[in-house]
Amino acid sequence: MEDIHPNILFLMSDEHRADVAGYAGNPVVHTPVLDLLAAGGVVFRNAYTPSPTCIPARQCIAAGQLPRTCKVETYGEDLPPFSMTFAKRLSQFGYATVCAGKMHHDGPDQMQGWTTRIGSDMNVAPRYIEGCDTESYRMFRHPSSYRRCDDAGEVSRAGVGHGRYTHDRDAHALSGTLRFIEHHFTDVFADKASPTQPLLLKVSFQRPHLPYLTTEEKITYYLNRVSPWLEEAPFEHHALNRERVVVGKDVTTRDVQKATAAYYGMVEEIDADYGEVLKHLALVGQDIDDWWVVFTADHGSMLGEHGVWSKGKFYEGSVRVPLLIRPPKSIRERWGISSTNTRYVDQNVNLCDLYATICEAAGVAFPETASTVQGAGLDSRSLVPLMSTDDAYVSWDDESVSQYRGEEIMIKRGNLKYQFYENAPVPEMAEVLFDLDVDPCESRNYIDSPQYASAIEVFRARCAKLGFGSNVDPGYVNAGYDELESSLPGAHSL
Repeated sequence: MEDIHPNILFLMSDEHRADVAGYAGNPVVHTPVLDLLAAGGVVFRNAYTPSPTCIPARQCIAAGQLPRTCKVETYGEDLPPFSMTFAKRLSQFGYATVCAGKMHHDGPDQMQGWTTRIGSDMNVAPRYIEGCDTESYRMFRHPSSYRRCDDAGEVSRAGVGHGRYTHDRDAHALSGTLRFIEHHFTDVFADKASPTQPLLLKVSFQRPHLPYLTTEEKITYYLNRVSPWLEEAPFEHHALNRERVVVGKDVTTRDVQKATAAYYGMVEEIDADYGEVLKHLALVGQDIDDWWVVFTADHGSMLGEHGVWSKGKFYEGSVRVPLLIRPPKSIRERWGISSTNTRYVDQNVNLCDLYATICEAAGVAFPETASTVQGAGLDSRSLVPLMSTDDAYVSWDDESVSQYRGEEIMIKRGNLKYQFYENAPVPEMAEVLFDLDVDPCESRNYIDSPQYASAIEVFRARCAKLGFGSNVDPGYVNAGYDELESSLPGAHSL
């Protein structure tokens, strides 16, 4: 008999490219744990972040809403206190909602629906403190040897070493996760375990976020195996190529090789840490085949492609994310997914869709519109139909949207990726259209090509509906997805 409210394990990395994983076809990186989860799971090959930067992306995932809907559009903003996050929604139905590691809440509500938080990522930013003298905070701030460099500086200092985002804080999150698992399922000292309470456990690591630092052993292994991007990008754009790092001028070829190797090493590290979580669950008697498992990242990383590093771009390397979901074995068998095969989904999906998906997996009804963030409803569609049957492809709205800094937007439908840049220096740069089928390297702008004219008009109209571009819809509320018309769990035959 299946659990009414099954346990859910949510694994998350930071700044992780979708193509740097073994199950994604990368022949170099070692990710045996993720590869194991992918066997018998569902991999979404066209999953996109709602925003290609940390804070907005994470808050949008929590709220199930795009940046313009939940009003977290730039770095440093946060959801209103006591928002109806997916963690809060599950906690209303009896779940222990536990997050270890990075959440990136800067506001006064550091829990945002989680009943337990583990790790050191709990800090209220001075701007949220009433009457705060921010200048005093700046005066007393300690200098840091690991303060964010420009991209060229980050590439140059990459290699062997330890940093605040490589081991220390992540190790604390990992050890805290393992202790919590023991407490929740066994608690051999105090006998206060609660193994029958359903659990949503999120393990959220900082890596492979820059600075790119790892062990000497991993640098040695990956240095001559990785194939970094060294060629200059043929496509020029003020926003897509901002902060370009030129090999031979800003950094050396050796710098790029070493930074790429360090990034791969960090990915291998988090894979091993995920493995420790799985081992500890087995230690306390849990069978991961009874759990839902989700793996994703907040956004990707350019890693030198197009001469660009880090994030904040609508190139695939930055905006596309890994997304793997592994249902319990009983559900996989019903859906015809064997324990050794991976089901691939090529439809465009968004990390906002995880809200509705997690609710449905948990057997929890979606919240009423009035109780969600800003009372605007969700920009979230359950992914269960895409996982369970090919028939869902016919009715799926094959769209994914990403927004950046409140002034840039990407809309992807099928193989076409439209972008609008509000503050373009010249009108010719305001719009970009990539066709990934004919130009997977994203080197040519088809915005003026006659064969795409009708598609561009559709994109422009949709852009306006989403609150961007010319003729903006003044009545914007949300993305307008109608998935929530069926608001009861079980609608997709879980």
